[in-house]
Amino acid sequence: MLKLDNISKVYKVGTFGGKELHAVSDVSFDIEDGEVVSLIGESGSGKSTIGKMILRLISTSSGAISFNGVDISTFKGGALKEYYRNVQGVFQDPFSSYNPIFKADRVFRLIREEFYPEMKGREWDNKIDSSLKAVGLNPDDVLDKFPHQLSGGQLQRFLIARALLLDIQFLVADEIISMLDASTRIDILNLLADLKSRGLSILFITHDLSLGYYISERAVMLYRGCVVEMGSTEKVYDNPLHPYTKMLMASVPRLDKKWEEVEVELRAKQAELSRGCVYYERCPATYKNEGCERQRPTLIEAESDHLVACGHYAEGE
Repeated sequence: MLKLDNISKVYKVGTFGGKELHAVSDVSFDIEDGEVVSLIGESGSGKSTIGKMILRLISTSSGAISFNGVDISTFKGGALKEYYRNVQGVFQDPFSSYNPIFKADRVFRLIREEFYPEMKGREWDNKIDSSLKAVGLNPDDVLDKFPHQLSGGQLQRFLIARALLLDIQFLVADEIISMLDASTRIDILNLLADLKSRGLSILFITHDLSLGYYISERAVMLYRGCVVEMGSTEKVYDNPLHPYTKMLMASVPRLDKKWEEVEVELRAKQAELSRGCVYYERCPATYKNEGCERQRPTLIEAESDHLVACGHYAEGE
């Protein structure tokens, strides 16, 4: 359904744009019909940038994103409108998606004006009711309310219901539960699982390993804009190969031992990626070899449906 082929995003930064920030570098993966893929990485790794490129909110610097075999950069006018009928996004902060001076269900009216101008009132009301009930909301409880009168979980469900009004095929879910309380998180995850069972494809963007494991069939590990490991979720989690993935797994707190402090902040040198491995400075010595500092490793298949970008696993190691 959706395919990313060596996409990159480079920003000009510094005085007079004299330097480059490589937010995303040569990322490739695909998402099939009815599949949930988790895009996992720490803050600043480029996860949201990829989501925005898929949604055409920002352009790619190089590479291509195709939807059902067609490059989305070629979509204009009616073709772009049709793309948004099939592909929508829901983001981290539900409150920022609403204008506080308008009632929350104004987001539905905007959809009607743009995509269903000929639909009769009774038919439209029934369509809204069906979408709200599909996400576990009672229309009588949430319609005609201002955003501040609804909880964060209700507002997120509202946005998912808005997407369902378009009968979408693909959803970009960008950290959609990170601002919600624990009891609401599981409800939203179960909702996504239910939508997936109906054939919806989802890119689930998160920094939370447990959430990625819970929801997805495949996992893509991202570090400084580069894919360092990807494959079936069970294989990546049960047998992590890249040292970054192993570090993330080791950083998950456990009840049977004390919390071990793990460095997770990006280094200041992110704006100037080296030609070598992006993880070189943080990589354990046991994984490094002479070529790591000079040449960026490419993804190789370590086992069936499990790829890793690490020189340690290259041929001859």
